[in-house]
Amino acid sequence: MESLTSPAGARTDADRQRTRHPHRLQGALFQPIGDEGRAELVERRLVDAIHRGHLRAGERLPSESELARSFGVAPVTVREALLTLRGQGLIVTRRGRNGGSFVVDDADPLAFARTALLGTSRLALRDMGAHYGAITEAAVRLAARRADPTEANRVLRRLERLEDLDVEQQRRVLDDVLVELVSLSQSARLTREQMKLQAEFSPYLRLAAPDDDGLRAQTASLAGIIRAVEQGDPGTAGDLTGRFVTDVIDSLIHLQSSSAGTP
Repeated sequence: MESLTSPAGARTDADRQRTRHPHRLQGALFQPIGDEGRAELVERRLVDAIHRGHLRAGERLPSESELARSFGVAPVTVREALLTLRGQGLIVTRRGRNGGSFVVDDADPLAFARTALLGTSRLALRDMGAHYGAITEAAVRLAARRADPTEANRVLRRLERLEDLDVEQQRRVLDDVLVELVSLSQSARLTREQMKLQAEFSPYLRLAAPDDDGLRAQTASLAGIIRAVEQGDPGTAGDLTGRFVTDVIDSLIHLQSSSAGTP
Protein backbone atom coordinates (compact mmCIF):
# COMPACT_ATOMS: atom_id res chain seq x y z
CA MET A 1 0.00 0.00 0.00
CA GLU A 2 1.38 3.44 -0.95
CA SER A 3 2.48 5.57 2.01
CA LEU A 4 0.38 8.63 2.79
CA THR A 5 3.50 10.64 3.56
CA SER A 6 6.46 11.36 1.32
CA PRO A 7 10.07 10.70 2.36
CA ALA A 8 11.97 13.70 3.67
CA GLY A 9 13.38 15.75 0.84
CA ALA A 10 11.16 14.12 -1.79
CA ARG A 11 9.10 16.40 -4.02
CA THR A 12 5.50 15.46 -4.62
CA ASP A 13 3.54 16.10 -7.78
CA ALA A 14 1.75 18.92 -5.94
CA ASP A 15 5.10 20.54 -5.08
CA ARG A 16 6.20 20.38 -8.72
CA GLN A 17 2.83 21.77 -9.82
CA ARG A 18 3.16 24.74 -7.43
CA THR A 19 6.64 25.45 -8.75
CA ARG A 20 5.46 25.49 -12.34
CA HIS A 21 2.27 27.44 -11.57
CA PRO A 22 2.73 29.88 -8.66
CA HIS A 23 -0.35 31.26 -6.94
CA ARG A 24 -2.05 33.84 -9.14
CA LEU A 25 -1.68 36.50 -6.40
CA GLN A 26 1.96 35.88 -5.69
CA GLY A 27 3.26 38.41 -8.18
CA ALA A 28 0.98 41.16 -6.88
CA LEU A 29 1.22 40.58 -3.13
CA PHE A 30 4.58 39.12 -2.33
CA GLN A 31 6.99 41.46 -4.06
CA PRO A 32 9.35 43.56 -1.91
CA ILE A 33 7.82 46.91 -1.04
CA GLY A 34 11.09 48.82 -0.98
CA ASP A 35 11.40 52.49 -0.04
CA GLU A 36 9.28 53.88 -2.87
CA GLY A 37 6.41 55.92 -1.45
CA ARG A 38 7.67 55.81 2.12
CA ALA A 39 8.62 59.49 2.11
CA GLU A 40 5.02 60.31 1.22
CA LEU A 41 3.78 58.17 4.12
CA VAL A 42 6.15 59.88 6.57
CA GLU A 43 5.08 63.25 5.18
CA ARG A 44 1.39 62.37 5.65
CA ARG A 45 1.94 61.29 9.26
CA LEU A 46 3.77 64.51 10.11
CA VAL A 47 1.23 66.70 8.31
CA ASP A 48 -1.59 65.00 10.21
CA ALA A 49 0.27 65.47 13.50
CA ILE A 50 0.66 69.20 12.80
CA HIS A 51 -2.87 69.73 11.51
CA ARG A 52 -4.41 67.82 14.37
CA GLY A 53 -2.42 69.69 17.01
CA HIS A 54 -0.24 66.81 18.19
CA LEU A 55 2.77 68.81 17.04
CA ARG A 56 2.11 72.35 18.22
CA ALA A 57 3.08 75.68 16.69
CA GLY A 58 6.74 76.42 17.44
CA GLU A 59 7.42 72.90 18.67
CA ARG A 60 10.72 71.27 17.74
CA LEU A 61 10.46 67.99 15.85
CA PRO A 62 12.57 64.99 16.85
CA SER A 63 15.86 64.66 14.99
CA GLU A 64 15.99 62.95 11.59
CA SER A 65 17.57 59.85 13.13
CA GLU A 66 14.91 59.70 15.87
CA LEU A 67 12.11 60.06 13.32
CA ALA A 68 13.72 57.40 11.14
CA ARG A 69 13.79 54.96 14.06
CA SER A 70 10.19 55.76 15.01
CA PHE A 71 8.87 55.26 11.48
CA GLY A 72 11.17 52.35 10.65
CA VAL A 73 12.61 54.02 7.56
CA ALA A 74 16.00 55.27 6.40
CA PRO A 75 17.14 58.78 7.47
CA VAL A 76 17.24 59.84 3.82
CA THR A 77 13.50 59.03 3.59
CA VAL A 78 12.77 61.31 6.57
CA ARG A 79 14.97 64.01 5.03
CA GLU A 80 12.93 63.87 1.83
CA ALA A 81 9.64 64.16 3.76
CA LEU A 82 10.93 67.14 5.78
CA LEU A 83 12.02 68.85 2.58
CA THR A 84 8.44 68.59 1.29
CA LEU A 85 7.03 69.97 4.56
CA ARG A 86 9.40 72.95 4.34
CA GLY A 87 8.18 73.57 0.80
CA GLN A 88 4.58 73.54 2.11
CA GLY A 89 5.47 76.13 4.74
CA LEU A 90 4.60 73.82 7.65
CA ILE A 91 8.07 73.62 9.19
CA VAL A 92 11.22 75.74 9.27
CA THR A 93 14.78 74.54 9.80
CA ARG A 94 17.21 76.50 11.91
CA ARG A 95 20.95 75.95 12.05
CA GLY A 96 23.27 76.12 15.02
CA ARG A 97 23.54 74.59 18.44
CA ASN A 98 19.84 74.92 19.22
CA GLY A 99 18.77 74.30 15.66
CA GLY A 100 16.56 71.66 14.12
CA SER A 101 13.18 71.49 12.39
CA PHE A 102 10.30 73.39 14.02
CA VAL A 103 6.58 73.66 13.35
CA VAL A 104 5.84 77.16 12.04
CA ASP A 105 4.57 79.59 14.66
CA ASP A 106 1.24 80.20 12.94
CA ALA A 107 0.23 76.52 12.55
CA ASP A 108 -3.47 76.38 13.44
CA PRO A 109 -5.16 72.97 13.89
CA LEU A 110 -8.59 74.60 14.09
CA ALA A 111 -8.07 76.25 10.71
CA PHE A 112 -7.30 72.83 9.25
CA ALA A 113 -10.40 71.38 10.90
CA ARG A 114 -12.61 74.17 9.53
CA THR A 115 -11.28 73.63 6.02
CA ALA A 116 -11.76 69.89 6.32
CA LEU A 117 -15.28 70.39 7.69
CA LEU A 118 -16.35 72.55 4.75
CA GLY A 119 -15.08 69.90 2.36
CA THR A 120 -16.91 67.04 4.07
CA SER A 121 -20.46 66.01 3.25
CA ARG A 122 -23.09 65.58 5.96
CA LEU A 123 -23.24 61.89 5.10
CA ALA A 124 -19.49 61.56 5.68
CA LEU A 125 -19.77 63.42 8.99
CA ARG A 126 -22.57 61.13 10.14
CA ASP A 127 -20.52 58.13 9.04
CA MET A 128 -17.45 59.35 10.94
CA GLY A 129 -19.59 59.87 14.03
CA ALA A 130 -21.14 56.41 13.67
CA HIS A 131 -17.71 54.77 13.47
CA TYR A 132 -16.27 56.75 16.37
CA GLY A 133 -19.39 56.29 18.45
CA ALA A 134 -19.63 52.54 17.82
CA ILE A 135 -16.08 51.89 19.01
CA THR A 136 -16.16 54.32 21.93
CA GLU A 137 -19.58 53.25 23.17
CA ALA A 138 -18.72 49.53 23.01
CA ALA A 139 -15.47 50.12 24.90
CA VAL A 140 -17.14 52.30 27.54
CA ARG A 141 -19.84 49.68 28.18
CA LEU A 142 -17.09 47.09 28.59
CA ALA A 143 -15.18 49.41 30.91
CA ALA A 144 -18.27 49.74 33.13
CA ARG A 145 -18.27 45.95 33.50
CA ARG A 146 -14.54 45.46 34.02
CA ALA A 147 -13.00 48.59 35.55
CA ASP A 148 -12.17 48.93 39.20
CA PRO A 149 -14.06 51.96 40.60
CA THR A 150 -10.80 53.46 41.87
CA GLU A 151 -9.41 53.44 38.31
CA ALA A 152 -12.42 55.32 36.99
CA ASN A 153 -12.22 57.77 39.87
CA ARG A 154 -8.58 58.48 39.02
CA VAL A 155 -9.61 59.46 35.47
CA LEU A 156 -12.44 61.60 36.86
CA ARG A 157 -10.00 63.52 39.07
CA ARG A 158 -8.05 64.56 35.96
CA LEU A 159 -11.15 66.33 34.69
CA GLU A 160 -11.68 68.07 38.01
CA ARG A 161 -8.30 69.77 37.68
CA LEU A 162 -8.95 71.18 34.20
CA GLU A 163 -9.58 74.75 35.30
CA ASP A 164 -5.96 75.03 36.44
CA LEU A 165 -4.80 74.57 32.82
CA ASP A 166 -4.82 76.79 29.74
CA VAL A 167 -7.26 76.10 26.89
CA GLU A 168 -4.81 74.08 24.79
CA GLN A 169 -3.86 71.91 27.77
CA GLN A 170 -7.54 71.37 28.60
CA ARG A 171 -8.22 70.09 25.08
CA ARG A 172 -5.27 67.72 25.29
CA VAL A 173 -6.51 66.38 28.62
CA LEU A 174 -9.97 65.74 27.15
CA ASP A 175 -8.35 63.68 24.37
CA ASP A 176 -6.26 61.77 26.91
CA VAL A 177 -9.25 61.14 29.16
CA LEU A 178 -11.25 59.60 26.32
CA VAL A 179 -8.41 57.19 25.55
CA GLU A 180 -7.86 56.42 29.26
CA LEU A 181 -11.57 55.75 29.66
CA VAL A 182 -11.52 53.26 26.80
CA SER A 183 -8.38 51.62 28.22
CA LEU A 184 -10.44 50.73 31.31
CA SER A 185 -12.19 48.20 29.05
CA GLN A 186 -8.97 46.15 29.40
CA SER A 187 -9.11 45.52 25.65
CA ALA A 188 -5.84 46.25 23.87
CA ARG A 189 -7.53 46.08 20.47
CA LEU A 190 -10.25 48.59 21.37
CA THR A 191 -7.71 50.91 22.98
CA ARG A 192 -5.48 50.88 19.89
CA GLU A 193 -8.48 51.58 17.67
CA GLN A 194 -9.58 54.41 19.97
CA MET A 195 -6.14 56.01 19.82
CA LYS A 196 -6.27 55.97 16.03
CA LEU A 197 -9.81 57.36 15.93
CA GLN A 198 -9.01 60.01 18.55
CA ALA A 199 -6.30 61.44 16.31
CA GLU A 200 -8.89 61.83 13.55
CA PHE A 201 -11.75 63.05 15.73
CA SER A 202 -9.81 65.40 18.03
CA PRO A 203 -9.86 68.48 15.74
CA TYR A 204 -13.62 68.11 15.33
CA LEU A 205 -14.10 67.87 19.09
CA ARG A 206 -12.21 71.17 19.35
CA LEU A 207 -14.29 72.71 16.57
CA ALA A 208 -17.51 71.69 18.35
CA ALA A 209 -16.25 73.36 21.55
CA PRO A 210 -14.49 76.54 20.39
CA ASP A 211 -14.98 78.52 23.63
CA ASP A 212 -15.04 78.09 27.40
CA ASP A 213 -18.74 77.22 27.44
CA GLY A 214 -18.19 74.46 24.88
CA LEU A 215 -15.26 73.04 26.81
CA ARG A 216 -17.27 73.03 30.03
CA ALA A 217 -20.14 71.24 28.29
CA GLN A 218 -17.85 68.54 26.88
CA THR A 219 -16.14 68.17 30.26
CA ALA A 220 -19.49 67.75 32.03
CA SER A 221 -20.58 65.11 29.49
CA LEU A 222 -17.37 63.13 29.95
CA ALA A 223 -17.66 63.39 33.73
CA GLY A 224 -21.15 61.85 33.56
CA ILE A 225 -19.83 58.97 31.45
CA ILE A 226 -16.95 58.32 33.85
CA ARG A 227 -19.29 58.33 36.87
CA ALA A 228 -21.47 55.71 35.18
CA VAL A 229 -18.36 53.58 34.56
CA GLU A 230 -17.31 54.09 38.18
CA GLN A 231 -20.75 52.89 39.30
CA GLY A 232 -20.57 49.83 37.04
CA ASP A 233 -23.56 50.92 34.95
CA PRO A 234 -22.84 49.94 31.31
CA GLY A 235 -26.28 50.97 30.04
CA THR A 236 -26.04 54.55 31.25
CA ALA A 237 -22.35 54.82 30.29
CA GLY A 238 -23.09 53.66 26.75
CA ASP A 239 -26.17 55.86 26.33
CA LEU A 240 -24.31 58.96 27.55
CA THR A 241 -21.42 58.20 25.19
CA GLY A 242 -23.79 57.89 22.24
CA ARG A 243 -25.42 61.19 23.15
CA PHE A 244 -22.01 62.87 23.51
CA VAL A 245 -20.94 61.84 20.00
CA THR A 246 -24.32 62.74 18.49
CA ASP A 247 -24.14 66.22 20.04
CA VAL A 248 -20.67 66.75 18.56
CA ILE A 249 -21.78 65.71 15.07
CA ASP A 250 -24.93 67.86 15.28
CA SER A 251 -22.79 70.85 16.31
CA LEU A 252 -20.45 70.26 13.37
CA ILE A 253 -23.32 70.07 10.89
CA HIS A 254 -24.78 73.29 12.31
CA LEU A 255 -21.38 74.98 12.06
CA GLN A 256 -20.95 73.70 8.52
CA SER A 257 -24.32 75.10 7.49
CA SER A 258 -23.60 78.45 9.13
CA SER A 259 -20.18 78.73 7.49
CA ALA A 260 -21.58 77.85 4.10
CA GLY A 261 -24.43 80.34 4.50
CA THR A 262 -27.10 77.69 4.09
CA PRO A 263 -30.28 77.57 6.19
